[in-house]
Amino acid sequence: MKQRIGEILEPESKSDFLSRGFNIFIISLIVLNIFAVSVETMEDVSDIHSGPLKVFEWFSMVVFTLEYVLRVWTCTLKPEYNNPVSGRVRYMFTPAAIIDLMVVIPFYLPFFFNLDLRFLRILRLFRLFTLFKMARYSKSLHLFKSVLKDTRQELFIVLAATMGMLVFASGVIYFIENKAQPEAFSSIPASMWWAVSTMTTVGYGDVYPVTTLGRIFGGFISILGLGTFGLPVGIIAYGFIEELQKQKMRPVECPNCGKELKAPIDRRSLPR
Repeated sequence: MKQRIGEILEPESKSDFLSRGFNIFIISLIVLNIFAVSVETMEDVSDIHSGPLKVFEWFSMVVFTLEYVLRVWTCTLKPEYNNPVSGRVRYMFTPAAIIDLMVVIPFYLPFFFNLDLRFLRILRLFRLFTLFKMARYSKSLHLFKSVLKDTRQELFIVLAATMGMLVFASGVIYFIENKAQPEAFSSIPASMWWAVSTMTTVGYGDVYPVTTLGRIFGGFISILGLGTFGLPVGIIAYGFIEELQKQKMRPVECPNCGKELKAPIDRRSLPR
């Protein structure tokens, strides 16, 4: 029974009817919870439909709680968590398990602690963590996770360069504009807001240089920001191309003879 429950919980086999049905059910429940949290912020709607929303919240939290308990119970089926005690503890500290726990814990806190209703509303927003649960059930999100993992070094270098450019732009504009606008550019940290809005080319217009040198420098930073913030997009796009090529070149097993097919082949063309 433990083995079968583990197979149903893990979205791996497409031919398993129960597993596919469970995955579709959980994904639908996640989407509905995000919608419900959004509706609850509309006071006129939430007051009229408070009863059904409360029932739906109870139902969702019971399902998510049961799912979390079953995942902790069946995690020992995996070799890395095979120890009944330490294996389960390690699993509970994985990012996916922490997200699952963050979804359900705020629901049970009011039963043990006397919480302010205003604080309770904030706790309900933790149900938005269900959005991150989608990563477990979506192959596209798994692909995105693999791309981020493979390109983490390049992205870290770009992030460090961007932060350095941000500090540089804030420092230069502070020394240029401080005398002309002591309130808007009162310090380097205060000038970072201008640097962020300029480098991202958002340009809110609440803070802007008025001196000639400041405007020239602002134009230079705007052009430089286009390339700086465009680099991560290019790196991630290239990572997606590489990951997709790896998946196409990955050997597959022939469903007829069981032999490994090393040549690139379209998996969709294989007989089922």
